[in-house]
Amino acid sequence: MKTIALGLSGVLAAAVASAAVTQDWKELGRYALGGAGGWDLLAVDAGSRHAFVTRSDRLVVVDVDTGKRIGEIPGLQRAHGVVLVPSRKRGYVSSGGDDRVVAFDLDTLKPVADIAVTGKSPDAMLYDEASGRVFAFNAGSDSASVIDPATNKVAATIALPGRPELAASDGHGKVFVNLEDKSQIAEIDADADKVIATWPLGSCEEPSGLAIDAAHGRLFSVCANKQMAVLDAADGRVLASIPIGSGPDGAAFDAASGNAFSSNSDGTLTIVHEDDPTHFRVLANVATPARARTIALDAKTHHVLLPFAEFGAAPAPTSSEPHPRPPMKPDSFGLLVVGRQ
Repeated sequence: MKTIALGLSGVLAAAVASAAVTQDWKELGRYALGGAGGWDLLAVDAGSRHAFVTRSDRLVVVDVDTGKRIGEIPGLQRAHGVVLVPSRKRGYVSSGGDDRVVAFDLDTLKPVADIAVTGKSPDAMLYDEASGRVFAFNAGSDSASVIDPATNKVAATIALPGRPELAASDGHGKVFVNLEDKSQIAEIDADADKVIATWPLGSCEEPSGLAIDAAHGRLFSVCANKQMAVLDAADGRVLASIPIGSGPDGAAFDAASGNAFSSNSDGTLTIVHEDDPTHFRVLANVATPARARTIALDAKTHHVLLPFAEFGAAPAPTSSEPHPRPPMKPDSFGLLVVGRQ
């Protein structure tokens, strides 16, 4: 009986510890930024403490510690993705409405080059450190334009076997990108500028956000049917399917904690812990504002940032607009900070 009692106390202690870890995750603050227009993806420069948020016709720069607006880069059309190359003091933001990428200086926050991409509707952006090149994924033409930061010119175009969404790099010359319309991931050889494999995502449908545990070769793909598919980056095997909230659009992975994040449109942030490279579990579902569906990790604090806004009631459906979107309330835009204290 003593052994059983000790076993039960150990189980209870573990359950209490697990609950405490889960309860630690919460909203830490909100930064009110205001301004008109929607938003899409964002990036955080942990060193400079700047967050870069795409906002329709501009890129807004915010101090992640104070919420103060630092500046903005105007003149964009349907800004979607942004990526940073700190070693060159450069950033790159996609302008999907006019098929270009704008390069800007990370110190002055001034544009330095307009780059016409070789595809339609550039969206997600990625920097691959191993090859030293920037990838703009063209949602309107199923391709990727590869930009050389040394010249700010397109060095190659890669045809993709489906519509690209977000991407991730393993740091060793392999780039992975979700193919939304095929429910697959494509593997790209960044040196050869070509797709070398495509892998199905199992039961995961319409993948969007993608994150990677580069140290263990694990890919975390979030999908429209409330699943996170975990894949082996070496051979594309689906290792796990984890329940998440609905309407995800972003994913992040924190190597320090082993946590993967899915930002969901339904007003939840799902946090999945990697116990080891073959075991994964939902650690928490944190309440967030509805439609806060994109995300970036602050590598210094290990907090995550999610853009959000308040919305009014959706108008009545019409024949021309059967699924109308609710209007965003004026000046309600901001950044949400979620983490553990």
